[in-house]
Amino acid sequence: IMSNSQTINTNTESATKNVSMDVVLIEGEHYYKIANNDAMRPFFMSIVSDSNHWMFISSNGGLTAGRKNAEFALFPYYTDDKITESADITGSKSIFQIHFNNQIHVWEPFSERFSENKYAISRNLYKNRYGNKVIFEEVNHDLEITYRYQWNSSNHYGFVRKSELLNNSKNKYSIEFIDGIQNILPFGVSSDLQNAASNLVDAYKRNQLHQKSGLGIFALSAIIVDKAEPSEALRSNIVWSLGLENPNYLVSSLQLSKFRKKQKVNPEHDVKGEKGAYCLHTEITLDENSKKEWMLIANVNQDHSDVARTIKTIQNEKNIKDLIHQDIELGTQKLIALNASSDALQLTND
Repeated sequence: IMSNSQTINTNTESATKNVSMDVVLIEGEHYYKIANNDAMRPFFMSIVSDSNHWMFISSNGGLTAGRKNAEFALFPYYTDDKITESADITGSKSIFQIHFNNQIHVWEPFSERFSENKYAISRNLYKNRYGNKVIFEEVNHDLEITYRYQWNSSNHYGFVRKSELLNNSKNKYSIEFIDGIQNILPFGVSSDLQNAASNLVDAYKRNQLHQKSGLGIFALSAIIVDKAEPSEALRSNIVWSLGLENPNYLVSSLQLSKFRKKQKVNPEHDVKGEKGAYCLHTEITLDENSKKEWMLIANVNQDHSDVARTIKTIQNEKNIKDLIHQDIELGTQKLIALNASSDALQLTND
């Protein structure tokens, strides 16, 4: 942590946490860190890329994102206030059941369902200096576990969400969890249609899983038109994952409430008429001072050949994780070059 730390006034008398900003180094890259950002009112951010990605995200995790324009959205394209208010049902969602001392501790990071009366927590927000990566972090001080996720963009693969669970304690934990993203739009839903007839759009949704590869396919059963004519939906939005061995998959949010209540969750392969989600359900063991990493990859506007090609890549490409990381870093270098060509980099210390 560098010495240029500064304290931010939250303008809230009830806030008991100190909000501060620091510059920190993460994996060789400088990030701006806002400590205890949950003590501030939520604010809006724009996450840029070197390609045609767009992402508008609230400091509480609610977001909208897509490629090219609002008509190629991965999450519903709403206004700032609606995005902030929908943080619990749109975007990232994680629920952990931590087995320790013959008890099951349920922890749901970044959710207002769990107040500080249940766990002593700290929430921190990081954004890199180039503005194309953002990290959300919650530290559970009682269990000594940290969960963080990071949004990245890849020109070839789409949006990449990296997740990391760290055991900072001297305990060995058995952890069952659900982690993923919610309210995924199918392809073919315009922003006007979503705003005017979102309930009708839900009725046309079909969320499918290619079971051998774990690829989630989010499409309409038919293109929504007001004419008496057939209109096939031939494109989809997709989500897939890396890093967890043989997880179960959910393609909706219907069973999350069951998991919160410690009830059994069943895999889903084909769900119709419900908002799309892509969630991984698995069990892991975390030894003391160890961590587990995984990632989700999402893309929009994919036709049949794109889906078949992605399935083949998942099943046959052994170094796919390295290729994704390389494409993310290539995007950062292209973004730097684009800014440098328009004289946007200051090197004079002025």
